[in-house]
Amino acid sequence: MKNFILIPILTLVAAMLANGCSRNANKGMVAGAPVLVAQAVETNLPVQIDPPPVGHVMPYSTVTIHSQIQGMISEVHFQEGQEVKKGDLLFTIDPRPAQAALDQASAALERDSAQLEYAKINFAREQKLFDEKLISQDELDTNRANQDALAGTVAADRAAITNALLSLDYCLIRAPIDGRTGNLQSYAGNVVKAPDDILLTINQIHPIYVAFAVPEQYLPVIKKEMQEKTLKVSATFQNQEGPPPQGDLTFVDNSVDMTTGTIQLKATFPNETSELWPGQFVQVTLTLSELTDAIIVPAQAVQTGQNGQFVYVVKPDQTVEERPVTVGITYQGATVVQSGLKTGETVVTDGQLRLAPGVKVTVKSSIQPAVPASATAAP
Repeated sequence: MKNFILIPILTLVAAMLANGCSRNANKGMVAGAPVLVAQAVETNLPVQIDPPPVGHVMPYSTVTIHSQIQGMISEVHFQEGQEVKKGDLLFTIDPRPAQAALDQASAALERDSAQLEYAKINFAREQKLFDEKLISQDELDTNRANQDALAGTVAADRAAITNALLSLDYCLIRAPIDGRTGNLQSYAGNVVKAPDDILLTINQIHPIYVAFAVPEQYLPVIKKEMQEKTLKVSATFQNQEGPPPQGDLTFVDNSVDMTTGTIQLKATFPNETSELWPGQFVQVTLTLSELTDAIIVPAQAVQTGQNGQFVYVVKPDQTVEERPVTVGITYQGATVVQSGLKTGETVVTDGQLRLAPGVKVTVKSSIQPAVPASATAAP
C-alpha cells in the first residue's frame, strides 16, 4: 500500500523538477530588448538658416520708356515680351518736324554767318578810317557792336542746330539697358506727349535679384561670414525642374525693420536660363558656413535625462552603455554630435524606454542616417 502512495509522489516531484529545468532552460534563451540602431557617420555639412525664408524675385534694373519729344509714333521695332539689347531701336517718332526745324536752323546759320563776315570786313574798314581820324569814336563803336551782335546771332543759330539735331535723335527711341520688354503702352499712329506718356517698361533679368528677410539675430553671423567669403544662396520654387538656381548674397540693408524684427537681404543670381522671373515667390536657402568632419546620428537617437543629453551606445557584447553627449545643429532628421561619440559607433534609435546601462539588446534592424543636404544655424 505504501508503494502505491510513493509512486504518484515521485512522479509529481519528477514532473516539477522537469518543469523547473525547462523554465531555467527557456530563461537562458530569452532574447535582449528589441531595438533599432544606427551608426554614427562623419560628413561635411553646410550650415543654413532654418526655416528657409520666403523671398521674391526682383528685376536687377527697371526702366520706364518715355518719349522726350512730342510727336506721332511712326513705327514700333520690337515684339512685346522680346529680349532686347542696350541700343536696340524700339520706336520711331515721326522725324519730319524735327528735320524741318534742323533745316530752318541751318539756313539761319548760313544767313547770319554771311552777315557776320560782312560786318567783320566793314569793321576792319572803319578801323582804318578811325586811325586816320576820318570817322568818330562813336561810329567805330557802333560798327563793333553790330559785329558782336551778329556773332551772338551765329552762336544762337549753332545752338538751334544742336537742339534740332537732338530732337531728331530723340525721334529714334533705343533701349537703355539689356532686358525683356513688357506690355506695349502706345502703338504706331498714337501721338505721344513728352514726358507724360509711358511707352514701355523694360526689366533687366540677367542678372536678377531675390529679396528676402531673416530674423535680426542672424545679422552678426552674416556680417562676420561676409567679411571672410561670399555667402552662397539658392532658390527653390514650385514645379522646379533641375537643380535650384545659385546666387551670391550681395546686399544687407542698413537698418533692421522695427515692426518685424527682420533684416532685408538681396542675392544676385546670374539667371542665364531665365528660371527666375520678376514677382515670383521662392524659398531661399542661405548658406552661412560649413561644418567639416561632423559626426551625425539620427535625431531620435539623442535622449534627454536629468544630467543632460545622452545616447545609448551598443557595445560588442550586445549590451548598452549610456553615453553623455554634446550636440550641435539639427536638420532633416540628423543631429550633429560635437563630443561623446566616435565615427562608426552604434547608437539606439528606437526602444530606449526598455533600456538601462548594461541591458542586453537584440537589434531588430539597423538604419543608416541619411546625410542631409544642409544643416540648421542656431540663432
